[in-house]
Amino acid sequence: MPGGRLTYEDRRRVAAGLREGLSYAEIARDLGRPRSTISREVARNGGATGYRANLAHQATGWRARRRRPSLHPAAAEPAGSDAQGPDAQAVREFEESFAAMMIQTGVPTMRARVLACLFTGDSDGLTAAELAARLQVSPASISKVIAWLEIRALVRREQEGRRQRYLIDDDVWYHAWRTSVRSMDMWVEAARRGARLLGPATPAGARLDTASRFFELLGNDMLQAAEHWRQTLAAQR
Repeated sequence: MPGGRLTYEDRRRVAAGLREGLSYAEIARDLGRPRSTISREVARNGGATGYRANLAHQATGWRARRRRPSLHPAAAEPAGSDAQGPDAQAVREFEESFAAMMIQTGVPTMRARVLACLFTGDSDGLTAAELAARLQVSPASISKVIAWLEIRALVRREQEGRRQRYLIDDDVWYHAWRTSVRSMDMWVEAARRGARLLGPATPAGARLDTASRFFELLGNDMLQAAEHWRQTLAAQR
């Protein structure tokens, strides 16, 4: 069914298409699915070279059980059960280490935890209630984090009836990078204005002029990198 979840047979056909060198668009047409569904499925389950239908199906089943708000996190996975093999534990450990890495690089704790959940979540995204249940925080905390992430183009909302799901798209880094480029433009304009006001002969004016030239160069390089990535991603589809 085009609008439903991928079945195990669907995933076998995805794996077969990848082995044959088909693009995501070709695999999607064969399955009657959106291209974004296939690209997210592959990206979250090992990538084009590491995708395995059985492991992807197991991981998706585990994530679906973990997302049920009615279950306490400790009850989502029976103690001592290894029906899913090491995959469930490995995904949990990766999610924790991924969030820890982001925190270490300066991302605030709650934003890092929400991002880690969305990156390792199922392809249809997560609602605010599901994120709150998984992280054991209030929905208000989730809303604040989502607002911060949206401003930086790191997440996208998708309406589902009366609820909204939050997703991370394949081209998230392109849009986030372009948002950062706009921030660089603001630095350039502000520093130039200060340099003109204070005069290039003064220490403060020279300092601001140097800052404006640095951010202008950085912004141009970032823009070129973003376009390079967009073209690379388009060629893979």
